Amino acid sequence: MTQAPDKQHCFRVVANYSASIVVQDETSIAFRCVAREKLGAMVAGDWVEVENQPNGPAAIVSIAPRGSVLERPDRRGELKPVAANLTRLVIVSATTPGIDTLLIDSYCCAAERAGIEPVLLINKSDLLDPMQLASVTDMIDDYRRIGYHTLLTSALLEDSADELNSLFGGHTSVLVGQSGTGKSSIVNRILPDKSIRTATLSRTTGQGGHTTTATTLYNLESGGCLIDSPGVRGFALGKIAQAALAQTFREFHDYALNCRFGNCIHKNEPECAVQQAVADHDIATSRYRSYLELLELNT
Repeated sequence: MTQAPDKQHCFRVVANYSASIVVQDETSIAFRCVAREKLGAMVAGDWVEVENQPNGPAAIVSIAPRGSVLERPDRRGELKPVAANLTRLVIVSATTPGIDTLLIDSYCCAAERAGIEPVLLINKSDLLDPMQLASVTDMIDDYRRIGYHTLLTSALLEDSADELNSLFGGHTSVLVGQSGTGKSSIVNRILPDKSIRTATLSRTTGQGGHTTTATTLYNLESGGCLIDSPGVRGFALGKIAQAALAQTFREFHDYALNCRFGNCIHKNEPECAVQQAVADHDIATSRYRSYLELLELNT
């Protein structure tokens, strides 16, 4: 888990409601603050310095440098922070509503760019028939081979609690993935008292029902934090240079050193070692297909 900076009066941002920002101290007691002007956007996971004011709520006077930040483009295409100081981006998928490998790989690319560990969690394993299980296992193996942490589970089963707590414990994680994959079930399994915590936060902030739609940080009993972000359902990378995109596919790195051209983008160039690795099944075809689709979206 990202550690708090070594500075006096440093607190963790729990949620940002624009007019007020909720922070917590080392004992997890939450309280409202206001932000000094021109500090920039503050998001769940940020570490901030707070000063008491003689009249009115405490004021946030600075934001500590971020170890990592998850960003996504807004309607104008400008990147905006979603959560900060993450160590894991947990990508949730399931055969119902369907496994979208392009979406998974888009999240993986974003995590790689931000220096966050991507984790692939396939939920609803209890619904898989033998043929589906074999297919999902093959897909998971593709990600394991390139060093990604993976988990096949069902959050609806009580015995999933231990493996989920082990996955999230000691990390600052955010759950992402398309609707219907069971993210809420996962949150409820590792935060069984979430409704109580949300009600407490609502009383602290005076925000009422708005607390259920804000990106919010929760401390985990197993250690670490979970940032629950209802707004992160779909995902777009935003504009990214071709060379930078190729760098986010970690399995390309060693092969790319042997490409004939130093500026090879691994698409149609002759003597491309990455394309040859795909043909030799050393790089998963599905991953390479995602790369080409993302390449097309960014040209």
